[in-house]
Amino acid sequence: MEMRGKRILVCDCEASMPLDAAKLTEACRAIGGEGEFELNTQLCRAQLGNFQQAILGQAPVLVACTQEAPLFTELAAEDNPEVALGFINIRERAGWSEQGAEATPKIAALIAEAALDIEPSRSVELKSGGVCLVYGKDARALDAAKQLAGRLEVTLLLDVPLDDLPGGPPGGPGEIIPPGVMDVPIFRGTITQAKGHLGAFGVNLSGYAAATPSSRGTLRFEAPRETAFTECDLILDLTGGAPLFPAHEKRDGYLRPDPGDPVAVQKALFELTDMVGEYQKPRYIDYNADICAHSRNRQTGCTRCLDVCPTSAITSAGDSVEIDPYICAGCGGCASVCPTGAASYHLPAGDSLFQRLRELLGGYHKAGGVAPVLLLYDTGHGDALIGALARAGRGLPAQVLPFPLNEVTQVGLDFLATAFAYGATQIVVLANPAKAEELGGLAEQIGLIETVLEGLGYGGGRIQVLSESDPDAVEAALYGLAAREAPPAGTFLPMGGKRSRTMLALRHLHAEAPTPVDILPLPRGAPFGGVAVGVEGCTLCLACVGACPTGALKDNPDRPWLGFNEEACVQCGLCRTTCPESVITLEPRLNFTEDARETLTKNEQEPFDCVRCGKPFGVRSSIERIAEQLAGKHSMFSTPEQIERIKMCDDCRVIVQFEAGDAPFKGPDRPLTRTTDDDLREREIEEARAKVLADRAAGKSNGEDGG
Repeated sequence: MEMRGKRILVCDCEASMPLDAAKLTEACRAIGGEGEFELNTQLCRAQLGNFQQAILGQAPVLVACTQEAPLFTELAAEDNPEVALGFINIRERAGWSEQGAEATPKIAALIAEAALDIEPSRSVELKSGGVCLVYGKDARALDAAKQLAGRLEVTLLLDVPLDDLPGGPPGGPGEIIPPGVMDVPIFRGTITQAKGHLGAFGVNLSGYAAATPSSRGTLRFEAPRETAFTECDLILDLTGGAPLFPAHEKRDGYLRPDPGDPVAVQKALFELTDMVGEYQKPRYIDYNADICAHSRNRQTGCTRCLDVCPTSAITSAGDSVEIDPYICAGCGGCASVCPTGAASYHLPAGDSLFQRLRELLGGYHKAGGVAPVLLLYDTGHGDALIGALARAGRGLPAQVLPFPLNEVTQVGLDFLATAFAYGATQIVVLANPAKAEELGGLAEQIGLIETVLEGLGYGGGRIQVLSESDPDAVEAALYGLAAREAPPAGTFLPMGGKRSRTMLALRHLHAEAPTPVDILPLPRGAPFGGVAVGVEGCTLCLACVGACPTGALKDNPDRPWLGFNEEACVQCGLCRTTCPESVITLEPRLNFTEDARETLTKNEQEPFDCVRCGKPFGVRSSIERIAEQLAGKHSMFSTPEQIERIKMCDDCRVIVQFEAGDAPFKGPDRPLTRTTDDDLREREIEEARAKVLADRAAGKSNGEDGG
């Protein structure tokens, strides 16, 4: 069997899965597969030759087995290193189930999803030279530092009061005996601030002092310095106090085990010794500042990403935000709640996530599956639970389609709406209880889609969040799901950015809704809606147009006019905050009418014609009101001539003011600039005048002589 140019190899794992080659062939052909399945039963052992024969061809090979992926990869490296290999788990996700015989449509859909070509994600590079700071309070920190000293460049920092030694802190292990060989530099100090990431940590210290070499019975320290700063690649925090970073477990290179748990400490030491060298870390978030609605003109609008980021990787940067890819831990909360798509999740890159969703749900329907339930889970947490269900429980129900993600918190309204538009009846989010505090943004997005589904007649309660680590509880929840009718499945392509994808899905759900409504009210803070403009108080200053980050509010350079395109509005509130007259209010809602796609007039007035040149300028009502309010009430507008200037355009106002000679900043006439030509010209005139006078004088003299 081939699909999307890939050779598919399927094994029933020694008949432990009830696979029917004919039915699976038929199901995959319905999705776009070509050929027939030759079902293997021991592909990794007795039938290994079938794999070796398959990889000798030019086509990429997709093996429906992940358990033996290392073996297959090793053989491929020997026989044909150029072959492209892929693996998919149909055993734990489908075949190993009490409903495995009914899972043929699901297996076909999983194969179709795996056959997609996924765009690789971008990455950033981290470098660690092994410079490690061990931060503790007692002898346990010294022991840990000495263990690391053979593999890392270690410095020990003890957070102990100078007057508490010897004896150690209350409840501690006792005195800190100076080591016989000072193979680890020892200092005393308190970390007041820490920042950075793996390979580039920086810490500010107070009370910094070096251990004295003459320490005899217990450690002694030199006179402390008030402040100090140091840098390191790694930090081992054994103080047992408050963590140095928010969401500290997500900060690469910072380990904070319980100092009272020797097993946890030893595990941290092993991890640290491996953190030397160069690493590739995914660039989880792609950010487009051009469509960010954070701020304009020092007025704050949207702060959703700042509010949900657990690691403080996002900071305000004027009109936009900055996302530090080295600190970002990839929870995806910012992408989930971002109303414009300025922050988008790129693991996987591009629209691969939506392509997978379309292929999985669409393939399931084409293969004959009904009433699919989408199971979203983090690979690190969910794979282990699904494996436990398959090996020791009932396995996944046949209609539950597993959809692994890097983080469940990365999904937003666009993904949830698209899943239902592609025919999912319900969505189950399997969350890690250890990350329960990160589910706030996801809960907000679930609330929005539930409001939409309820308002369109589909009914609520179609999304369930399972924050569980108990396989039995997960199994009971999945098998206890009540049957729900699926919305008619759409086949549209997930094109465009986040906003476009969301509206494609929502319009499909509206078109197929049991009880469609044209206007659906949404809760406050929703990223869809209109604006109401108080026309009587609006002066058409158009400050709101300049502040709008999405272009939802528009103007016309040729006339006083304010327009609004509702589909572009993200309800950031910048227009309301910027409006000097405070006449703008937000109306969170979903408008399914064609009016939402068009730019409609919110306010329009006649322009005022300049009384001198006739050129239109300003707004008639505003100019007349200003002239009326200032007439005789201000020293600069005490005469009819001065009032008349208010009714002139900028050019005419300046011309008339200078003609009248009462320009407020007019100075004395500037003297003419003299040049050499002026001097020569005056000299010539004087010489000519002198000659004329001389000629006259000579003429008179001649006349007298002649007389």
